[in-house]
Amino acid sequence: MNDDVLYMSIALEQARLAGEQGEVPVGAVLVCDGAVVSHGRNARESVADPTAHAEMVAIREAAASLGRWRLSGCTLYVTLEPCPMCAGALVNARIDRLVYGAADPKAGAVGTLYDLSADPRLNHRFEVVSGVLEEECSQVLKEFFARLRDRGSADV
Repeated sequence: MNDDVLYMSIALEQARLAGEQGEVPVGAVLVCDGAVVSHGRNARESVADPTAHAEMVAIREAAASLGRWRLSGCTLYVTLEPCPMCAGALVNARIDRLVYGAADPKAGAVGTLYDLSADPRLNHRFEVVSGVLEEECSQVLKEFFARLRDRGSADV
């Protein structure tokens, strides 16, 4: 198992935990110098914060843990392609690399709808690897939304 698959597996576990808590199941893991520095999972519902996306939670925790806002030398693993807010945070955090599982056709901002990772107008660019454990990442989301539809609740 290569490192990308290993760390994406950890992000998937975070996504599953988010789903169990009634959150949209997206998980993230931030790795610096080969060590997991932080985890994140969606928490918008539980903390009533629209910015509590998995990526933002992991970035905040990593910055606090490392005592620095510049996360150069780090890779973020996330189960779903980041939205514009999260992609912007990756630019601002000076992240070196992003690895994600499933593309997001409704809000993806690192290649699908936008590409903030490589925009030459911004002060930082980062490498993007997509499709790692893509089927598993997609399936967690599909199952979550199918359960919501079965219960008659699409208010997510």
